[in-house]
Amino acid sequence: MNEETGLGSPAEFFAALDHLAQTIDARADGDPAESYTAKLLAKGPQKCAKKLGEEAVELALALVSESDEAVASEAGDLLYHLLVALRSRGLSLDAVGGALATRQAMSGLEEKASRTAD
Repeated sequence: MNEETGLGSPAEFFAALDHLAQTIDARADGDPAESYTAKLLAKGPQKCAKKLGEEAVELALALVSESDEAVASEAGDLLYHLLVALRSRGLSLDAVGGALATRQAMSGLEEKASRTAD
């Protein structure tokens, strides 16, 4: 942990995300009666997306009214459900990383303006 900022290193964070993704992969084909991850995935992308949305709202509310510990916990829940939702669609962290890498050459405003309206 960086003593000045109180933040861990990006390498530690990415290692934790990678470990979480590997754990989700390992549990994906498990027994839904014994694994929450398997249970969510068995219900498909729609249920995973619903749960992801619920967790996003919980984090948003925590950000304005809860302790730092509660915010970190809710952020962890959101990241878990994001990775489960990605897995439900067959997408990996590498796919997300590739999408992010293509955006790094431009500002956020330029990237947003370059998207086509649906």
